[in-house]
Amino acid sequence: MPIPEIKICGISEPLALDAAIKGRAAYAGFVFFPPSPRNITPAQAAALSARAQGRIGRVGLFVDADDATIGEAVSAAHLDVLQLHGKESPERAAQLRARFALPVWKALPVASAADVAGAQAYAGAVDRVLFDARTPKGALPGGMGLSFDWKLVADWKGALAWGLAGGLTPENVSQAVQITGAALVDTSSGVESAPGVKDVDRIAAFCLAARSA
Repeated sequence: MPIPEIKICGISEPLALDAAIKGRAAYAGFVFFPPSPRNITPAQAAALSARAQGRIGRVGLFVDADDATIGEAVSAAHLDVLQLHGKESPERAAQLRARFALPVWKALPVASAADVAGAQAYAGAVDRVLFDARTPKGALPGGMGLSFDWKLVADWKGALAWGLAGGLTPENVSQAVQITGAALVDTSSGVESAPGVKDVDRIAAFCLAARSA
């Protein structure tokens, strides 16, 4: 089984970014969604991006954002990937991919086999789907520490590259990779000591566990 790529999402300060780089994560996620405890401003993103440049991929996370919001973040942070975490349709995703000439990932909430099957609608519109846990109505769309039944995506063979998110921690990521064969694993709250506060030791442990799966 190939070693999965690792994404540490919701990075908001330099120590966490450095820990992700030291752990050989492939991507650092920057959240541009004000209700989130991990939200950062374009100015904060610019400083983190400069530190990250050439060392780790920079992913901007957006929730049903307009073009102006995304454009400001792309310009400030020199993003490498756009991650859509709201109710964006395949058409909207394709439009953003064309407008900003960047790879687009779409997070999809999963609670059933039908949710997984729905990923096929994004074939040709996005570059990767992220299977994430469905959060309760009214809650934030991610970063809640919830997971889903990984067997639903075990060795998924859809038309898209895909990754696994939702409730991944240093303690369970190895098992998650073994069950699913995911080529990318994405964590946020699983490497925190409090909402929005990254723990460098947990980042290190997560990266080590994911690579040793």
